[in-house]
Amino acid sequence: MQLNVNDTVVEAGDLEGRLLVYVLRDKLGLTGTRFGCGAGHCGSCTVWVDGVPTRSCQKPAAGVVGQAITTIEGLAATADGGGLHPVQQAFLELQVPQCGWCMSGQMMTAAAFLRDNPEPARAEVEAALDQNYCRCGTYHRLRQAVLRAAEIQRGRAAEIQRGRAAEIQRGRAAEIQRGRAAEVAA
Repeated sequence: MQLNVNDTVVEAGDLEGRLLVYVLRDKLGLTGTRFGCGAGHCGSCTVWVDGVPTRSCQKPAAGVVGQAITTIEGLAATADGGGLHPVQQAFLELQVPQCGWCMSGQMMTAAAFLRDNPEPARAEVEAALDQNYCRCGTYHRLRQAVLRAAEIQRGRAAEIQRGRAAEIQRGRAAEIQRGRAAEVAA
């Protein structure tokens, strides 16, 4: 069977009876998705299925055929402006990871949260990450990184808006120039 993973249709073989986390890791080599508790509690296996954070250790792979799956390996491609996703950039800037086991799930959860809530309050960040566990206890840095990612995201959005405004101005200037050239030619 085929799966749509990170905007690429891939052959995943027989999916019957297999959990998504194992298909991603073992069959497709996408090892950024971690296997933690195996019970859907810790969040280290979080991926997006049609944009919704989903615990892949609990999701039958056959149940996501025809849906868009995004893993940590594909997160950067979802960012406006290219490069790293703001969450990835903030996690690196603030040196959040220690052992790194939970980080992909933390980032996938945080990115989905910020997509829906671009200007979060600290309490909202805490609530959003509440069901993702960190064995190393870096919760303070995790919260700080999500708030920093929101800043980065807003900055990128402003840059894109400025770029669009500049394109519109250039287009208008070109129209005026063409109009003047036509007047001179006439």
